Amino acid sequence: MTTPCGFQFKETMAGGFALGVDTPAEGLHQGNRLDTKLAIHVTVSIDDVERFIKEPEHPGHLSGTIDFAPMGLGIVANTGVFNLFSPTDDPELKLMVYELAFEHDGSAYYLAGKKEVRDDPGFDLWSDTTTLYTQLHKGTDKSEPLAGAGILTLGVTDLIKLVSTMTVTNASCAADKAKTLSQFGGFFLGELWDTYGLHLGK
Repeated sequence: MTTPCGFQFKETMAGGFALGVDTPAEGLHQGNRLDTKLAIHVTVSIDDVERFIKEPEHPGHLSGTIDFAPMGLGIVANTGVFNLFSPTDDPELKLMVYELAFEHDGSAYYLAGKKEVRDDPGFDLWSDTTTLYTQLHKGTDKSEPLAGAGILTLGVTDLIKLVSTMTVTNASCAADKAKTLSQFGGFFLGELWDTYGLHLGK
């Protein structure tokens, strides 16, 4: 049986973050005031691009490290959740989901972030696809009590680095690689067109 082609890329996002707050906006404000930043350095892995496109939640795997001075640098998160353009109850809203599970001082923590993709007034494609509203839970999932929050962003330099890390996995030849890149790129651009097409077409 032929192994399906997958896709992988690396992404870094960082921003103001604070403990003891509930909302991302409050965490951003407090984090910037106190100069406490949180950064995630993640690898997104998609095992089977064709299946990924067909499944409504568009799921992948997430792993990486977390830098947050009050808790430590290079904290390893071996398990996580990734969804790209996942639908919600609101037909105008789709989510990019980034979630990481890790441990600190013998306790479990769960960092849950989401990018809210919707066509609000004005052209907001860039901010929607690069702004991660993030909450930290003390426990094993996002139903656990909140421990902190903040807003992480992807800068232009980080985006360029992201593109440079894009890799097709399990490709047996150049044709497989080209086909998989085309499939993923077509899906990504198609989803953006569905949301922002009115502006993109101008």
